[in-house]
Order: sequence, then C-alpha cells, then structure tokens
Amino acid sequence: MTFHPRPAAGQPKPWAFPAPERGSLPNGLTVLRCHRPGQQVIAVEVNLAAPLDAEPEGLDGVATIMARALSEGTDKHSAEEFAAELERCGATLDAHADHPGLRVSLEVPASRLAKALGLLAEALRAPAFADSEVDRLVRNRLDEIPHELANPQRRAAKELYRQLFPASLRMSRPRQGTEETVARIDSAAVRAFYEAHVRPATATAVVVGDLAGIDLDALLADTLGAWTGNAGQARPVPPVESDDTGRVVIVDRPGAVQTQLLIGRTGPDRHDRVWAAQVLGTYCLGGTLTSRLDKVLREEKGYTYGVRAFGQVLRSTADGRGASMLAISGSVDTPNTGPALEDLWKVLRTLAGGGLTDAERDVAVQNLVGVAPLKFETAAAVAGTLADQVEQELPDDYQAQLYARLAETGTVEATTAVVQAFPVDRLVTVLVGDAAQIEGPVRALGIGEVTVVGN
Repeated sequence: MTFHPRPAAGQPKPWAFPAPERGSLPNGLTVLRCHRPGQQVIAVEVNLAAPLDAEPEGLDGVATIMARALSEGTDKHSAEEFAAELERCGATLDAHADHPGLRVSLEVPASRLAKALGLLAEALRAPAFADSEVDRLVRNRLDEIPHELANPQRRAAKELYRQLFPASLRMSRPRQGTEETVARIDSAAVRAFYEAHVRPATATAVVVGDLAGIDLDALLADTLGAWTGNAGQARPVPPVESDDTGRVVIVDRPGAVQTQLLIGRTGPDRHDRVWAAQVLGTYCLGGTLTSRLDKVLREEKGYTYGVRAFGQVLRSTADGRGASMLAISGSVDTPNTGPALEDLWKVLRTLAGGGLTDAERDVAVQNLVGVAPLKFETAAAVAGTLADQVEQELPDDYQAQLYARLAETGTVEATTAVVQAFPVDRLVTVLVGDAAQIEGPVRALGIGEVTVVGN
C-alpha cells in the first residue's frame, strides 16, 4: 500500500483584524465595507440609533416589537410574500433591540446580494406595521415572558439588573418589556417609535464578504441609497448609575434541586485603558475550563458543571460615560450552595492576595489572541464586530489594537484589573433557588445582607 506523504506545516502568516473602508451615501447613511476574498456569503449589519431608553414611558418592549415587525410586510410585499422573497434569494434577515440601539442583520450569497439589499432597504424604508401582524407579535412576546421567568438564568439576570440600577434607569427593567408594558403596544405605538428614531442619517451599514466583481456603490445607491428621512437630533445619553453595595438576594423557588447564581457589578467600558487587562484577568479567573473558578468549584469540589466570569458592555461612549456588566455565573446543587459560595469567595480573596501566575497569563493570551483568526473566519463574525465598534463609538481599528494590547499586558497588570473588577465587598449576589434550604448557610458566610424575594 502506498501512502501519501504527511503534509508539512506551512509558515505562519501575520494576521490582523480586517480594516474596513469607510464612506457615506448622499442620504447620510454611513457605510463600512470590508472585502474578504473567498467569503461568498455576504454579511450586512445595519445599526439604527433607536436605544431602549428612547422607548416611551410605559411602553417597554416597543423597540423589540418594532424590530420584529420590520420583516413582517412592507409597502410592496405582505409578510408571507416578503418571507418568500428572502427564501428565494437564500437570505436570512434578523433584527433585535438592545440598550445601545437596534441592529438589523442580513446574510446572503454574493450572487443574490442585489435582490437581498433591495429587500433590506424595503424593510427599513417602508415597513407596513399592519395591525394584525403587530398584534400577533405582541401575543407571541406575551407568550415568551412566562417561559423566560421560569428559566433560572433569565430570572437571575432580571433580578440583578433590578438590584443594580435605579428604577428610573431603563437598564433596570427587562430589555424586551414586561407583560404589563408589552400588552399596551399596538401598531400606532410601533409606527410612532419607528418614525421618531429610524432614519438613514443616524444609521450605519456594514458590508463584509467577497466583493470582487460587485459594484457595491451602484447596489447601495439603488437600494439603501433610496431610503430617505430627516437628519434627526442627537439624544442625550443618561449616565449609568448603579449600586454595588455588597448584598445577597435570594429568589425563592421551593423544591429547586439547583441554585442558579449570578454575581455582578458595573465597571468601565471599552474606552477605558484598563479594558484589555480586565479582559485578560477575567479570562484567567473564569473564562474557560482551566480557569481558577472551574479548577476549584468543578474539578476539586464537584459542585458545578462550570462557572464563568465575563465582562459584557452595557453602553460604551467616547466621552467615557459608558459601563459594562462584570459578572460570575453558574449553577450548583442546592445542598452545596453555601460551600460553593464560600469557596468562590476564597478564590477571589486568594487572587487578591497572591495574584495570577505567569503561566495563567500566558495561557489566557494564547487562547484569546492565538485563536482570533479562527474566530473571525466568517463574514458575519467580522461584520458583527465592526457593527459593535460603531455602536460603541470605537475607532475602526479598535479590535486590531485590542489584540495587540492583550499580547502586551503583563501578569501584574492583569491581576490588578481583575481584582478591581471583582472586589469581595462590592458584589451583588443573586441566587435563584430554594430559600428554605440555602438562606441559613448563605447568611452564615457574612458576604452581605441577605434578602429573600418571591419568584
């Protein structure tokens, strides 16, 4: 039998996050394009300046219903016809609303880009917002809410945001609204929110993929370039206020066999110089199976399948008024809730006292920086990150510079950042579980005042 010779490893090539080309259309729409040879599925992301704090009082969730309604019929197609046209060109169109604004995402084969851009422009320019479709979306959303409240992770997140932020701040309330607020939404409210906030002058479109042989300027002019609207006015950005006084809130679920834990506080956003070191230190704490939290709580003690530490941007602004959520999340079996929390606090105190090791830092850098080329293999991954940068008022080369900063960050700097991110006396702990079994052991830990709330 003849075997082919084993392939030899090639020479590593230098890699950097793709740099986009920035421009604009006559209607004021900002455009970022990024040619990625070989990526025959084109990804388009459109950022709309329609933040959740712009929702009218008592109508939390209207941004979500509007986002979902964009593809439910236009002035040219009914909802069924619009869906059929998308399917014919092999495209997917999604939209969602979050605190910074609304995002519309399109993926389509390069050969069908012209048709898909036309449909995207149609959805943005002239959505129908038919009474029947909006009513259906409202009913669907109302059906989703009980299921979300039954999910321990979702319930913990809802309680943490309610605890951290004042009731007057939109961040304190569920992103997609409550049963009470969603029930008030109708087509008139959706259209009013659309007309107040959706316009090309305050929007940005990101196009990523193999653009060879595509006259993108002409396609954009014929599609998104035909979208019109007034210039609009910049909205004042409210400051992010939070209360991270150390305390414990137990959401009582009698009979629960597991306790869902979510421990968090707010921290700096991506404009802060500490962000790279914070990312690195947080990864060492709980970013993967070999991080400190998992080594103790999963491997040594067997309390959990996994505990993760992470930082998630809530709002990021160039003037430094943004914020991120810094959190530790996981679940443990009910009898070991107290011991697991005790060991978790020991990990944090040990980290503050002894710091990270060089080996931990090196593994984190390799995992975060070394796999970056794989993470951004698809056009959608690149487009999503570029859109995030636009949404967070970051420069176009931010991601490339972030990887350089991560590689340069030392062990001491990463230690300082993660210790400042998770101070043991400034953490709000939310536990979703059986209060009758876990309240006593948790109180005995002395990690903060303990309050029990209903499910």
